[in-house]
Amino acid sequence: MTAKQDTIIGNARVVLADRVIEQGWVAIADGKIAGYGEGKVPGASEDAGGDLIMPGLIELHTDHLEMHYVPRPKVFWDPVAAVISYDGQLATSGITTVLDSLRVWREDGAEDVDGRAGVLSAAISTAREENLLRADHFLHLRCEIPMPTVVAEAKELVGRPDVRLMSLMDHTPGQRQFRDEVKLRDYYRGKGGGMTDDELDVLFARRFDYQKQYAATNMREIVALAHEHKIPLASHDDTTEENVVDAVRDRVAVAEFPTTIEAARGLHAAGIDILMGAPNVVRGGSHSGNIAAVDLAREGLLDILSSDYIPSSLLMAALQLPRQVPAIDLASAIRTVTKTPAEAVGLADRGEIAAGRRADLIRVHVARDLPVVRSVWREGRRVA
Repeated sequence: MTAKQDTIIGNARVVLADRVIEQGWVAIADGKIAGYGEGKVPGASEDAGGDLIMPGLIELHTDHLEMHYVPRPKVFWDPVAAVISYDGQLATSGITTVLDSLRVWREDGAEDVDGRAGVLSAAISTAREENLLRADHFLHLRCEIPMPTVVAEAKELVGRPDVRLMSLMDHTPGQRQFRDEVKLRDYYRGKGGGMTDDELDVLFARRFDYQKQYAATNMREIVALAHEHKIPLASHDDTTEENVVDAVRDRVAVAEFPTTIEAARGLHAAGIDILMGAPNVVRGGSHSGNIAAVDLAREGLLDILSSDYIPSSLLMAALQLPRQVPAIDLASAIRTVTKTPAEAVGLADRGEIAAGRRADLIRVHVARDLPVVRSVWREGRRVA
């Protein structure tokens, strides 16, 4: 190695993109991976105690920030403090790069966090500028296509350099994730404070009207906006052959949470990366009653995992995959939360242990089949 060695981590199981070095070491210099190897460490090193050393996790879709900002109905926390708390939870879950998923729409009478994307994106910027963050934060704009103001609100944010993904969503009752309208009613009844059936009748009627009035035009404008700014697009909850055709037409890069095996097969055949929820893997199925992530994995249809609503699930699910799907080895499982999501959004400088890549690394101890993140490095600097 010719690079100056700032840190060497030895006595580790090193997870590379294509294999695992059972007794290895990793060297860090100037914030990048300087080298790695097997066996004897070339110099003084930090002892990993036989733990896993792997790339820091890459998270493309988590709306968990909203839970820190609105921890109870009608309770709004200081947005910068919420970002810092959320960021700490991500880091200790092993996530070193995150696309913060923000709701780009307003809807009266639904959820308190609707219409707060501007507030939260500004808070993320403030925390970043003040050097308060452990993870590297980007933005994922979640666009609810039928909403009347979604295009205008997306235009307010799309010019930011940290926007890395835009998703096309439609939660109109009776389709996609909530084909069973009863499950959508259960979802809103279960939210803090709950909603009555009369309130849900009004909400659903309004959503049907919005879809009829605005969805087609808004879809065209959001897709054009993403392509104009060279931002990758994600589809959401693809269910039917028609949904797949639309995703291909719109040049979607990532399909988030397809709900049926038929849709997943069509998306895979079109070369679109399929993202599923890590909680789905950990729980053994979808909370909405749709296709199980493990079933897709068994058919070779799972490319990326996302923690969605619980950050710690990302590492748990990746480590459980080889046990649940024997055809998937550890290196392949870890790619679903590192290299593949990084490539999907154009972050080619991270996501694997390779010379010259960012030294975003985590040390993971596993006990009782549960992972514990013991150390986190971001660009070679220990942040947790």
